[in-house]
Amino acid sequence: MAARAYVIGTCDTKGAELRYACGLLRAAGLEPVLVDIGTRSDDGDADIRAADVAASHPDGPQAVFIDDRGQAVAAMAEALRRFLGTRTDIAGVLGMGGSGGTAMIAPALRELDVGLPKLLVSTVASGNIAPYVGPSDIAMMPSVTDVAGINRISRQVLGNAANALAGMIRNRIPEGGADKPAVGLTMFGVTTDCVNQVTGMLDADYDCLVFHATGTGGQSMEKLADSGMLAGVLDVTTTEVCDLLMGGVFSAGEGRLDAIARTGLPYVGSCGALDMVNFGAPGTVPAHYQGRTFYEHNPQVTLMRTTAEENERMGRWIGDKLNRCRGPVRFLIPEGGVSLLDAPGQPFHDPEADAALFRALEETVQQTADRQLVRLPHNINEPAFARALVEHFRAVMAEHERGGSA
Repeated sequence: MAARAYVIGTCDTKGAELRYACGLLRAAGLEPVLVDIGTRSDDGDADIRAADVAASHPDGPQAVFIDDRGQAVAAMAEALRRFLGTRTDIAGVLGMGGSGGTAMIAPALRELDVGLPKLLVSTVASGNIAPYVGPSDIAMMPSVTDVAGINRISRQVLGNAANALAGMIRNRIPEGGADKPAVGLTMFGVTTDCVNQVTGMLDADYDCLVFHATGTGGQSMEKLADSGMLAGVLDVTTTEVCDLLMGGVFSAGEGRLDAIARTGLPYVGSCGALDMVNFGAPGTVPAHYQGRTFYEHNPQVTLMRTTAEENERMGRWIGDKLNRCRGPVRFLIPEGGVSLLDAPGQPFHDPEADAALFRALEETVQQTADRQLVRLPHNINEPAFARALVEHFRAVMAEHERGGSA
């Protein structure tokens, strides 16, 4: 089937706006597909009716068309997610809606492949959009006015959105790096030197995808792992675990490392930035952490040094996750410090706290021929440590190719 531009929204409340966008896409030479996800009425003129979408719900359309609006929205979101997963003709998607429409459309867009154009015009796009975007590449555009009729503002905003989608579809990005297997790496400002050295040594053989370990970065990397788009992982910077366990702002959630376990991908990890929990401006630090060691990374980011007790918790948490991995695993321990700030003379240098982390890892990880901890007498950013990461990564890749697994 020819690739088409999907335009999604609730036709009962936003029919004029959706059809306006379809007209602009058609004028740009594309074939639009109007998808109705209204939960209160069914637009018979839509290319894909709400009943057709609702039929994809595992409990059938009767689970969607109910009197409880909150449950209906949740059910339609699930139906749309499943419906779009069956389509093979999607060139790009334009969604539009208020809070309810955004809640229905965003989960489905998150399931689509990274790189497929996906744009969501929303009344909530100027707020915290992390719950909507997650680990995907959804582009969200604030609607400015409500999505409630065509007026001098909405005409411009929705017109720009339609033309932007047309541009993304008609001007696809040339493939690059497809001749090399992709490897996912995690990096933070305090491990940048290490990761830059590693990518420099791997660039000739691998397409290096570096993810900023800010919560969504780890989620994005693992989404690609689950999608089969990565050949291996160099998880240098596992700092998101700090924020998960200690309530920081850059948590990747309880599912961190689960994709590695599920897929059996070759994995080399380390303790990058496990010496710090991330908060916002100083005034955002929870009161029960007063008196701790802090470092102002910038006016919007305050770092808190982890304690020996917290490091022990993280070591056991990571160790339990590593024990579930089916593929070859090497986890390298930098005895000289886990970040730029955890070096001699630096504000987070605390050998006792680091020792608690390393000890907990060794007590928890069930080491085998394919799952190993490796201690090295270097800071994580030293060239010798970067070289060791690359050597072990090449080794686990070779092991994986030979069919070895834990």
